[in-house]
Amino acid sequence: MEKFLTAGPIKRKPTLQYEPSSTPTQKKTRRYDEVYIGLGFTSTLVGGEERPQCVLCLRVLAADSLKPSKLKRHLETTHPEHKDKPADFFQRKLNNCRIQQTSFVKSASVPANAQLASYKVAYRVAQCKKPHSIAEELILPCAIDMVATMIDEATANKLKVIPLSNNTVGRRILDMSSDIAEQVNDMVRASTRFALQVDEATDSNKDCLLITYVRFIAAGDMKEDLLFCKKLKTRATADELFKVIDTYLQEANLKWEGCVGVCTDGAQAMAGKHNGLQALIKRVSPNVHWTHCMIHREALASKQLSPELNEVMTDVIATVNYIKTRPVKARLFSALCEEMGSNHTAVLFHSEARWLSRGKVLSRVFELREEIRIFLEEEGHDLAVNYSDENFLTKVAYLSDMFQKLNELNLQMQGTNTHLPHLADKIKSFSRKLEMWERKIGEGNIDSFQNLHAFLESNNIQNTIVPCMRAHISALQQHFQRYFSVKDSAQYDWILDPFTAAAPTDFSTAEEEQFIDITSDSTLKLQFQAKLLTAFWIGVEEDYPLLGGKAMAVLLPFATSYLCEVGFSAVASIKTKYRSKLDIENELRVAISQLPPRFEKICSSKQAHTSH
Repeated sequence: MEKFLTAGPIKRKPTLQYEPSSTPTQKKTRRYDEVYIGLGFTSTLVGGEERPQCVLCLRVLAADSLKPSKLKRHLETTHPEHKDKPADFFQRKLNNCRIQQTSFVKSASVPANAQLASYKVAYRVAQCKKPHSIAEELILPCAIDMVATMIDEATANKLKVIPLSNNTVGRRILDMSSDIAEQVNDMVRASTRFALQVDEATDSNKDCLLITYVRFIAAGDMKEDLLFCKKLKTRATADELFKVIDTYLQEANLKWEGCVGVCTDGAQAMAGKHNGLQALIKRVSPNVHWTHCMIHREALASKQLSPELNEVMTDVIATVNYIKTRPVKARLFSALCEEMGSNHTAVLFHSEARWLSRGKVLSRVFELREEIRIFLEEEGHDLAVNYSDENFLTKVAYLSDMFQKLNELNLQMQGTNTHLPHLADKIKSFSRKLEMWERKIGEGNIDSFQNLHAFLESNNIQNTIVPCMRAHISALQQHFQRYFSVKDSAQYDWILDPFTAAAPTDFSTAEEEQFIDITSDSTLKLQFQAKLLTAFWIGVEEDYPLLGGKAMAVLLPFATSYLCEVGFSAVASIKTKYRSKLDIENELRVAISQLPPRFEKICSSKQAHTSH
């Protein structure tokens, strides 16, 4: 439909006017008059020139046709059935055309708004890790019901044009994922330095996924986000892992020379010094610093138990499995706990793959020890005798206390924006506590172990497992020294607090000079107290690039693979058995990325369509 542009009526009889011109000749032009509506014509502007336009067929005639005789000829030859109609008839036609034009402009803006709304709804669906069909089957009907109830039906009907079908939401998530990936890659390229966090695992559909996070500098601070999540088609060997990472970096135009750190777990394919992933990365980027995830190291250091304590742990797990793996037993035990007024009505499953499992299982079993004893006696189970044995329960109390402390350490090392110096301090603090606990136990002081202390006092019994406790704590000290070097924390003192620490002995002359300049600057000292550690050293690097770059080479690499574990938890929520064929990378990126999509930019490159 051609745009209908009308000129305001001019209240005068048709006359010929002459417009002045710079040339000697005068050009004759004829103006539109309101009486021409009686001939079925209005006017429109074409290239700045006024031309007649028929209100019936919308045909635009030449400028020299703006004469009553030519307009009348068009009406009689093209629309003879309307040649005797009054002027009011043609005026109504003109008004209808104007209304249609206004409606067309309004309707043209509806798809654009509906498209933007569709993207925003799809974003929320992805962040909630819900199936795509929920938008059309639940969200849209609920929105319509709420608007119809709170406002009116006419406003609610406007929501029906929003496209929210299953396939549409899937395409929206793909567009948003591409936009977020583009933002991340642009910022990593601008940062020039970045660190990677890599881990692989198998999902519920038996697909092997490689998740990689990236940490970089942007807007004067340290940022971290998902780089990619790729499915491995064959074996998860070091060569295959490196090939996937290298291919993505090449496609994203990221250089290995900018990689300063890689953090993985201790698996041979990842940590191998000769043929592992770290070895392959160091071949293309020799200065990269490899870090064994500190949370995994803590789990390995606390894993070993003496035969005496391991037997207790085995019996506790057997008790839990006897109750939890049998639905009838679980219901009977729950009913017993309710009758006894317990705070909990179930024991917890043990899982070796979960960092906090042992501490939570032991604490729950110790709390429900009396209920477990009664239940096992009623069932006639052989393990019932253990829960009447004071020596066994004393060991359970000690283990629940110790693993609760290990869980607290584990939780302190989790989270985003963690770095090596900070976590090294946590390990150093725990190692010193182990020394203190061993000394206190030798003196007969067990105040640090609350469950054990309360159990011994309430039953008025002596602590008979002191040698067992001291042996376990001594073994923990040795394991922590094996997995965490003592110098790991001391070498970072100048980064954590440059204004009180001494310059390291391995500093070059230029580095030591800059260190003196920094520690003598009172303005920097005030900034150090007001800013985060990473933001402070990023600012220092602008004026003191040598020492600032050295500090950032320590702070930028990941210290743990915590983010990868969070990613795999999100995969477990998104990729269920009902969505086993889902393209997980796009869903995962939109669900967990810290960067919001640029909705306006995405919509500007798409043609808007209403729902149909």
